[in-house]
Amino acid sequence: MTRSMDADTVAEAAGAPARAPGGRRRTGRWKMLAIFAVCAAPVIASYYTYYVIRPEGRTNYGALVEPMRPVGALGATPELPGGLSSLRGRWVMLVAAPAACDAACREHLYDIRQVRLTTGKDRDRVERAWLVLDAADPDPALLAQHEGLVVLRAAAGQAAGVLAPAEGNEPSDHIYMIDPLGNLMMRFPKNADPSRMKKDLAKLLRASRVG
Repeated sequence: MTRSMDADTVAEAAGAPARAPGGRRRTGRWKMLAIFAVCAAPVIASYYTYYVIRPEGRTNYGALVEPMRPVGALGATPELPGGLSSLRGRWVMLVAAPAACDAACREHLYDIRQVRLTTGKDRDRVERAWLVLDAADPDPALLAQHEGLVVLRAAAGQAAGVLAPAEGNEPSDHIYMIDPLGNLMMRFPKNADPSRMKKDLAKLLRASRVG
């Protein structure tokens, strides 16, 4: 039976020194860093467009979160134990509000649904999520109006610590944008204009092919 030999065995047979275990580990780390760089490059490019290349007269509507904030597993549920991190690889439009979902909350849910639809063929790159800020259950009839909406859950204080609403605002006052790497990078103002939100999202999708 022929015995297969790895690269080090072949090297030893040829009289060349085998690679040390530490060298193999370093090579593996460099490969992982290279893979991460390739995956992250499109998202970084989109930020470069927003943060650096800003021709005079062109501005974004949403407020950029500086520095960006990793959202991690915020919103973890038994169904999605990874919370928002489970949605990595897509742009996420996030609404945060109690389960009772007042008129402003319902308008936010409607807006993110409609804005996503305006992206046309790119809509599969965008997820919609509702971060429920209490232990109550949302109205099933409301959820039925928003097929595909991802429902997550977190305490209001925890959400405020991660989402960092604008001064004097509550987490429920904003719609948030999370990038495909799991970073909170933009929040829209209270009573946001959906047509202007759409333009910001379109810019992000054009600048980044991730997601």
